[in-house]
Amino acid sequence: MEPTDPKPETRARYFITAGVWIIAVTAIGYVLHQGSEILTPFALAVFVWLVMEGFAGAIRNRIPVVPVVLAHAISILVVLGGVIGFVAILRGAVEGFAENADVYEVRINEIISDVYAMLRLQDAPTLSQLFYSDATARFIEPVLSTARSLAANLVLMVIYIAFLYISSTTFSNKLDGVFTRKEERAQANMMGDAVRSAMEEYLSVQTVLSLIITALTYATLLVMGLDNALFWSVVIFILNYIPTIGSIFAAALPALFAIAQPEWPGYMPADPLFSALAVLAGVSAWQFIIGNFLGPRMMGKSLNLDPLAVLLSLAIWGAIWGIPGMFLSAPLTVLLMIVLAHTPGARWIAVILSDDGNPAGRPKTAETGRSTAIGDNRPTN
Repeated sequence: MEPTDPKPETRARYFITAGVWIIAVTAIGYVLHQGSEILTPFALAVFVWLVMEGFAGAIRNRIPVVPVVLAHAISILVVLGGVIGFVAILRGAVEGFAENADVYEVRINEIISDVYAMLRLQDAPTLSQLFYSDATARFIEPVLSTARSLAANLVLMVIYIAFLYISSTTFSNKLDGVFTRKEERAQANMMGDAVRSAMEEYLSVQTVLSLIITALTYATLLVMGLDNALFWSVVIFILNYIPTIGSIFAAALPALFAIAQPEWPGYMPADPLFSALAVLAGVSAWQFIIGNFLGPRMMGKSLNLDPLAVLLSLAIWGAIWGIPGMFLSAPLTVLLMIVLAHTPGARWIAVILSDDGNPAGRPKTAETGRSTAIGDNRPTN
């Protein structure tokens, strides 16, 4: 028997529901974009707080005798030390660039002249002329604006993190007060645990993978003789938190800088262009090996996001919150997927976002092969 068409009122209800979802998503996106100055530092604070919480949990799991307070203190000190270390490395890199600025400028001017000659163009500009041009100013201004914004929000992030630690102790009691029914409270607790577990697992594994790539990359760049190898390794560590395009920029930026480096060790190619290609190959090799072999084993599909969803989330969150949105795109999309998986009428969106059609991370039973999850009460025929 051929399926009958749905009733007119059913079709109308579908259209109304779709329209409500479109309006809601548009309104939420507008609010997030307009409130980026307030919401971005808070989201970054939650990001850092989860990293510290995951590190403290790892300490407690490996050494159970360590008190909870001491584990959190160690995690805070490690993150604080990392921030201070990054600032020190950045300062050293800036001083190194400033000391050799004249040498780099001469080399870059030679590259510009060679490119113009290859293209049979005349009147090749110098680096100073390009740097102070209107086109360069329009390109650099958004980058500088983002850097200034991040620096200005650093104090606000520290305040947010402190209050997150204070509020986390009473959050479960507040949740019990909001959800008075036992079933609703259990589902809310399960959803909260799923969100926190997925976020902490992703951040902890991504941090370990980034540390491994950074250590191997630093050794490679040091052997090759790239100037400021430690600085570029730290930049690569940070960029690895951006899905998909982060690894591309992580390989491209040191290679672009290598083109302008005038002096190399004797065992490197005499032509700086070939030395830059060697840097690109060395950095890309570790990104490829770790990202395609060790990464999947350690990550264990913890994200469970469809690759297309990862790419779209990167573009959407980048458009809403800029560079911070790119860093947070993966964990924020995981959070959204888990919440939608437990929201009546919205689970289909979570299924589309997921990689395996199992957005809530539900274990499948051996007998039926079906998934079991809170909020999923469909019969298992």
